[in-house]
Amino acid sequence: MSERVCFQLSVRPDRLEEYKARHREVWPEMLEALRATGWRNYSLFLRGDGLLIGYLECEDFAAARRGMEETGVNARWQAEMAPFFELPEGSRPDTGFLRLAEIFHTD
Repeated sequence: MSERVCFQLSVRPDRLEEYKARHREVWPEMLEALRATGWRNYSLFLRGDGLLIGYLECEDFAAARRGMEETGVNARWQAEMAPFFELPEGSRPDTGFLRLAEIFHTD
């Protein structure tokens, strides 16, 4: 059974345009790492005030995150993306998000 994952982050309002531009040009090796570690149907949604909602499907989210942690490209991507977010001190975007509980689903 697939796991559906939804999470929330906050992009700094003064960095919204650059954040969107960066996601129009995600590194091919980052895309390949996501696919190889089981991240499917991955989407990001951004509101004008910086609210970012992410959604993905995978077999096991903990395993998918561990798989990404083992790639060098993820560390580089997270370091590049961290300045775009309002995060607790020392957090990275891939560890500082708030996971949202699924309360309803229909096919």
